[in-house]
Amino acid sequence: MLNWYDWFLMGVGIVIIVLCLLQGGKSEGASGAITGGGLNVFVKTKERGAEKVVSIMTLIFVIVFFITAIIIEVVASAGGADVASETEAAFRALL
Repeated sequence: MLNWYDWFLMGVGIVIIVLCLLQGGKSEGASGAITGGGLNVFVKTKERGAEKVVSIMTLIFVIVFFITAIIIEVVASAGGADVASETEAAFRALL
């Protein structure tokens, strides 16, 4: 059975995925490098408005995710419980 911290980490992970999908592309990618497009390399492009808010929120949620994951692992290893095997067993039961 999933514990509260498993649900919390899944919720934060889903929020991170949604925030990453909301972010716009920051470059043209490999196709622009091959075709020579996007020659404005030295132009300063700052994030403004909603883009900046989404970027900051993504960073905050990623930090919360990693800190929570580390705390859960440290507490679980100190307490002797095997959280990873419990979570794995719960996911296998769902499948």
